[in-house]
Amino acid sequence: MKNFDNKQEQTLVIVKPDGVQRGLIGEVIKRYEACGLKLVALKMLIPTKDQTLRHYSIDPDWAIKTGTKTFESYQSKGLPMPGKNPIEFAEGIRRKLTDFMSSGPVVAMVWQGMGAVAVVRKITGSTEPLSSAPGTIRGDYTIDSYTASDIDSRAVRNIIHSSGNVDEASKEIPIWFDKKEIIQFRLISEEIIYDVNLDGILE
Repeated sequence: MKNFDNKQEQTLVIVKPDGVQRGLIGEVIKRYEACGLKLVALKMLIPTKDQTLRHYSIDPDWAIKTGTKTFESYQSKGLPMPGKNPIEFAEGIRRKLTDFMSSGPVVAMVWQGMGAVAVVRKITGSTEPLSSAPGTIRGDYTIDSYTASDIDSRAVRNIIHSSGNVDEASKEIPIWFDKKEIIQFRLISEEIIYDVNLDGILE
């Protein structure tokens, strides 16, 4: 099989406490598996707050980016600003995310395949469920919104976390998995998905 090494990109997916409580673990796995990605690591755990804080702190610019994006969103919708300082507001979001992610069992997974990060993001849908397209996991299975979560002073309940890019995935995966927990193996279906000439089908 040609260029197989280029088709082994990995990404982190976490079914958050709301997804676990709503019995959506199987549906999430089914969606990613059906498109041709390979599940190479899986565990259920109750994260510690330290673990979730490390997870939400891998990007040193997260607070300014998140706060600015939130304020711009409020402004574009004609809503009153949620605070005066976007960084302080984002730190509040980080605390809520940390509390929420450690509030109950989650299912952490590593998915592997060509363009795994982008494929998972496409299937998962946009971060805010309200604006996620029909057919995505978030678009089909939850109706939460940033506005509702802000009013209730809680994290948005959007079922899943998925890595935003390849660099982010490479930093997030070690927070949740040791190298020995990620299994390398071949699936027969990979021959159909990746083999250029489908050699051997009629042999």
